[in-house]
Amino acid sequence: TGVGIDRGGVVWFGEKVPVAAGVARTGHTTVVKVEAREMRFNPSAIEVPAGDRLVIELTNTDTADVHDLVLDDGSDTGRLSPGDSTRLDVGVVGRDIAAWCSVIGHRQMGMVLTVTATGAPASSGPSTTPSTMPSTTPSTTPSGHDPIADLMTAPGADFVAHDPRLPPLEPGRVHRRTIHVREIEREVAPDVIQKLWTFDGSTPGPTLHGRVGDRFVITLVNDASMGHSIDFHAGSRAPDRVMRTIPPGARLVYRFTATRSGIWMYHCSTMPMSAHIANGLFGAVVIEPRGLPPVDQSFVLLQSELYLGADGGAVDVDKVAAEDPDLVVFNGYANQYDHRPLPARVGQRTRIWVLDAGPNRTTSFHVVGAQFDTVWAEGAYLLDPRSGGDGGSQTLALGVAQGGFVEIAFPEPGRYPFVSHVMVDAERGAHGTFQVTR
Repeated sequence: TGVGIDRGGVVWFGEKVPVAAGVARTGHTTVVKVEAREMRFNPSAIEVPAGDRLVIELTNTDTADVHDLVLDDGSDTGRLSPGDSTRLDVGVVGRDIAAWCSVIGHRQMGMVLTVTATGAPASSGPSTTPSTMPSTTPSTTPSGHDPIADLMTAPGADFVAHDPRLPPLEPGRVHRRTIHVREIEREVAPDVIQKLWTFDGSTPGPTLHGRVGDRFVITLVNDASMGHSIDFHAGSRAPDRVMRTIPPGARLVYRFTATRSGIWMYHCSTMPMSAHIANGLFGAVVIEPRGLPPVDQSFVLLQSELYLGADGGAVDVDKVAAEDPDLVVFNGYANQYDHRPLPARVGQRTRIWVLDAGPNRTTSFHVVGAQFDTVWAEGAYLLDPRSGGDGGSQTLALGVAQGGFVEIAFPEPGRYPFVSHVMVDAERGAHGTFQVTR
């Protein structure tokens, strides 16, 4: 019969085969000490005579990350914080067993363990090769329904879009902020719920705004159930200390000085980094270039991808590895600014800061029906009307973790869609609208 079990993010569908597999008991117990550290189990392979009772004594010797051990029969140790230990009584072993860490992404990083029952019949038990091990985040829900969004559906009337306005500059030159890593369940498209990892409860995280020469003092607090970290591209620091992974309940202080202008990405740098970014842990720091002219309004748009796991679950790391996104979005929600258009007025100068947060796909930002007379990317003007030229631009092309801004003065009232001109991504949700009035 089909059985579904959930152990800290693992969903296993199929026939559960008892580890004893009908073998005769020897009356002997094999006890094995195993350490979990740096995305590996040590030892990563155990041999036990068929018929022996197996007890695994697991210790998490990592300094920051949480680990567990899940067996293919559904038994597990539960999550272990750094320094914690536990005993898992596997029972009498009569077949080979596959085991892994169920923390998202850890199995894909190589955190697997095999138990070989020596002397067992060759046909006993499921294969322990990684290719037959169940995915930690299947692409379908337990009911078998794929959670792919219907982008023709509107969100509910109470839907509130992510605020895209650039926060005003603060008067001081030292910016102090505490940012909490939190796990939340949130809608990412109409009727599609995912368990996201967030900075301060939103994806993207809060936009920070400063000038060249400003100093930032950021306190990171990990309120989540696994290890996380933060990496600010806006500053130049040796990664060893300030970008280290901290365990649940811990905090660190990250100081940097903004010496160069740009729209800079920040993100979790805990491995696998692709999964941590894809599941929501990213944001932007806008450092204005000197002499930046004032405009009537400024928006910030971060493009990213969503690789949907089970409904209400977290990122599907297998989709991330395959570079197969379900959604590509601005500011964390598919097509949200079609449902809640961004306002502008005819002749009003609008600046749009754009950052490609990835983790995998590039963007080519375009506003349908408009032309950019100003384009600034990766620290330099590509197009500046103050230079006296008459050139224009139709897109701002950005690689992953690149950013810049464009400026528009809309010529007449109407609805002006904005998209990634990588059209398949526009059709995956990287789409919005400016509502322009007189």
